[in-house]
Amino acid sequence: MKNINYVFKSFSKINFGLKVFNRRKDEYHNINSIFIELDFHDILTFSPSKKFEFICNNKLVPANNTVSAAYHALNNEFDFNQHYKINLKKNIPIGSGLGGGSSNAACTLKALTKLLKLNISNEDLRNIALNIGSDVPFFLNGGSQLIGGRGEIVKKVIKKTNFKELFFLLVCPNFSISTKWAYGKLKKALKSNDNEYKFPTLDKKVNWKLFENDFEVVVKTAYPEIMDIKQTMYDHGALYSSLSGTGSTVFGIYNEEKFILNTQNELSHYKTYRASPT
Repeated sequence: MKNINYVFKSFSKINFGLKVFNRRKDEYHNINSIFIELDFHDILTFSPSKKFEFICNNKLVPANNTVSAAYHALNNEFDFNQHYKINLKKNIPIGSGLGGGSSNAACTLKALTKLLKLNISNEDLRNIALNIGSDVPFFLNGGSQLIGGRGEIVKKVIKKTNFKELFFLLVCPNFSISTKWAYGKLKKALKSNDNEYKFPTLDKKVNWKLFENDFEVVVKTAYPEIMDIKQTMYDHGALYSSLSGTGSTVFGIYNEEKFILNTQNELSHYKTYRASPT
């Protein structure tokens, strides 16, 4: 068998605001958020093989993971005549709120569809993605999108802000936050008729602080470091700082590179990553 490797990037995301609404009959919650895909990424390498294999540089990734779930979901539909060994190089921290696992699943779905020339509609691929995880459908197209429902409603956001003029910093504390725990601790009155929140327009005059993440109320008590990191970012010139998803990553947006460098120096005891929207 030819020794051919196919390499794909699996991008991360941050949330501009995250509003949680009513609990649904399927036990999920309706949410509203704007997801922004970033170029900070994992790498998936596909090599032709006689059977499916998965290896990863991070031992915390279990054998049953989002990559294997995506692989088996498509194989069950199409009964592959060619299999692949997938090597996942994990750069995105686990449990960081950056969507690494969801992105890995979406990347696997897209890669296999391309490599095997699968005849599958966008809708069917989206349904498979949603069955794997709520954030997976977003990563099929990435970019900047308004997310609704539990993740199945995905609408492209027209942004008038030039992100290329801004600088993004990710700060990853040395702990992860369980999404299940965060939802369990979210104590707010969830009205059944609440299912939409109107976020500000992403234009040059945007009021960043109107993008609120409901989970910060929960996290700031159990993990006070999160709020300390946010304050440090604001103290060093951030236009906006927020928890991403349920955490634990905090991101900051800056309009001058010197501010981001000062923040990195101040927070040097954490892992920090500079990133840009895709």
